[in-house]
Amino acid sequence: MKTKKLINEGGAAVDEMLEGILVAHPDHLYAISGSPRSIVAKNGPRDGKVGLVIGGGSGHEPSFLGFVGQGLADAAAIGNVFASPPPDPIIECAKAADHGAGVLFMYGNYAGDVMNFDMAAEMLAMDDIEVRTVVTTDDVASAPRDHREKRRGVAGNVFIFKAAGAACDLMYSLDEVERIARKANENTFTMGVALAPCSLPQTLRPNFEIGEDEMEVGMGIHGEPGIARSTLRPADQVTDELVDQILADANIASGGRVAVLINSLGSTPLMELYIIMRRVKARLDAAGILIHTALVGNYCTSLEMAGASVTLMHLDDELQALIDHPCDCAMFRNGKASR
Repeated sequence: MKTKKLINEGGAAVDEMLEGILVAHPDHLYAISGSPRSIVAKNGPRDGKVGLVIGGGSGHEPSFLGFVGQGLADAAAIGNVFASPPPDPIIECAKAADHGAGVLFMYGNYAGDVMNFDMAAEMLAMDDIEVRTVVTTDDVASAPRDHREKRRGVAGNVFIFKAAGAACDLMYSLDEVERIARKANENTFTMGVALAPCSLPQTLRPNFEIGEDEMEVGMGIHGEPGIARSTLRPADQVTDELVDQILADANIASGGRVAVLINSLGSTPLMELYIIMRRVKARLDAAGILIHTALVGNYCTSLEMAGASVTLMHLDDELQALIDHPCDCAMFRNGKASR
């Protein structure tokens, strides 16, 4: 059975979306002339500042476009739906973001992204642009703790990019920005649950099958298999399963502080997300863990997939200050950014 989408032609959906985003957010974003998949912050790059370039496949909006702006990412390279951007738009983003202090690449840990961003970094080195890379690996379900480097990057990107972007905005050196990015990644943990599939614009067909009374814990944002498929249970029980997995992995002691993200995978409404939020709060209270800040909504989606993810970032004073630092992006704001 085909799904229904408000698109014109599947192959044109990404470029038409980008046109619409630029119309809607002219004060925040522009596309590089001749490279429409290279989106740059109007108030991001500046002399002496480390450039932060993020990117990945489309279909996860507001990731990655929505996090381009002052105090967060300087540019984002955009790929096709669930596909890495090729090297060319990444290179153009890096050139726009480079103002003499080097560039940091950040993206989720997926083979295509690693290959293309690495290729771009090699080509930029020939132009004497120094590039460092930090891949995000917050998805607890995708590999054991002792193989953290194999994990996928998912909704925790929001907090990880936020910390690194704040460090850039505060004019930290490239060494320090890279250190912050790695520290933020190491302290961020996500678990998700999928209830129903999404469909790609080109196919209009579900990208996986799941029973009407089933859920899959740990499914990836492209439909990658999770760790367990079972009968759908009440929200508190599902939330407990996600939080149990995170707390076992994160090892946050009583008295610890966290930033919390309750993220919709696309079609799960705010009503259900806030039901999850109340249970997360109860579980963290019981564990003696303090919530410093919480985000609830669509932050890293998977087209119209039904389901949600829970992210905890374990905060210390340094990470807390960076999470609190103002940013002003097209689809995400924190505080009041000022130059």
